[in-house]
Amino acid sequence: MKVIGFAGWSGAGKTTLLSRLIPVLIARGLTVSTIKHAHHAFDVDTPGKDSHTHRMVGAQEVLVASAVRWALMHELRDAPEPDLPELLGHLAPVDLVLIEGYKRDHHPKIEIHRPKVGKPLLFPEDPHIVAIACDESADSAALSDVDLPVIDLNDTEAVADMVLRHAVPIESVKWREPVQAEG
Repeated sequence: MKVIGFAGWSGAGKTTLLSRLIPVLIARGLTVSTIKHAHHAFDVDTPGKDSHTHRMVGAQEVLVASAVRWALMHELRDAPEPDLPELLGHLAPVDLVLIEGYKRDHHPKIEIHRPKVGKPLLFPEDPHIVAIACDESADSAALSDVDLPVIDLNDTEAVADMVLRHAVPIESVKWREPVQAEG
């Protein structure tokens, strides 16, 4: 399995880009999975459903299955958040894993940047950024000091080419050390 990430500030368009990119990569014959980091509590379950009730009364894991899909929910119950390598280990093998978020981790990333969001570039502070996808041209003022490839955020085929050029085998990534809980 190969990995590449997409990093950028909220509102830059990471999810929108991935929703266009995944079908392009699949059309090129690749199997693709994603990992998305959420900075807040989230729920994929519905209150009142049996699986939600099982979790709320203390089940560590709840697996829901049907003829169409299955989903495994794991409650951390005050355990530390798993690091990215651990989460990747839970995925079934595919050709490519697209990682949205996890901008502090040490895998190659394409930065998604929209100057109108009003936030600075993550590059050059993040040495793992390999390219920038932006909705302004490479010679704009926002990108004047960038010495990386800059691609049009709206050119999904060009982004797919960049993904395939810079995705690396999971085994080659030197992951950051997990943050230890104080105690």
